[in-house]
Amino acid sequence: MVKYFCNTADIKSTWDHVVSAFWQRYPNPFSTHVLTEDVVYREVTADRRLLSRRLLMKTNRLPRWAERFFPSGMSRCVYIVEDSIVDPVNRSLTIYTWNLNHTTLMSVEERCVFRDSAEQPATTHLKREAWISSSIFGFSKPIQEFGLARFKSNQAKAMKGLEYALSNLQGEAPQRLLRDPVKPASEKAKEAARTLASAAAAAPQAPPRQFL
Repeated sequence: MVKYFCNTADIKSTWDHVVSAFWQRYPNPFSTHVLTEDVVYREVTADRRLLSRRLLMKTNRLPRWAERFFPSGMSRCVYIVEDSIVDPVNRSLTIYTWNLNHTTLMSVEERCVFRDSAEQPATTHLKREAWISSSIFGFSKPIQEFGLARFKSNQAKAMKGLEYALSNLQGEAPQRLLRDPVKPASEKAKEAARTLASAAAAAPQAPPRQFL
């Protein structure tokens, strides 16, 4: 069973500006959990598409109930692969991301497509999809619920970070964005986290071999 998430948004900026802001979105005050970013591969194809692969290192504070799934000394940082395709002919930017480690606890795959809007001038259409799964036997459903809530919170921050980069590119003051807080996780997600915490406390304290 996999949790699926999809949403769309219209960004009030030209596709060219959005693509430029995409490459300049770190650092920003909404993505302090992104620690490093490195380009590991880049190529311009014969049909003028720009292919890039980047490696990002991120950290997210774990909830208390999740600590039991991590052996002591295990890295809390998550390594993310980001593949992107810039197609200037069709005016699209497609991004694929997935985590390299901690995949037994949770695997998150994401696809974002930024396209020049044909209906609205100076507007970029974004479609974002995500697939969230877990291989922890007996706990996969509440883990996926929590992962979905965290993904929604992080993607909201990612949008604000992109808006912040766009403001910098366009010479606008970004303070308006800084005053707009990210909404908290839904009550359903909070309940899922509480359910998982109770289940984890009641479960036998066997070592989590799947991470060794």
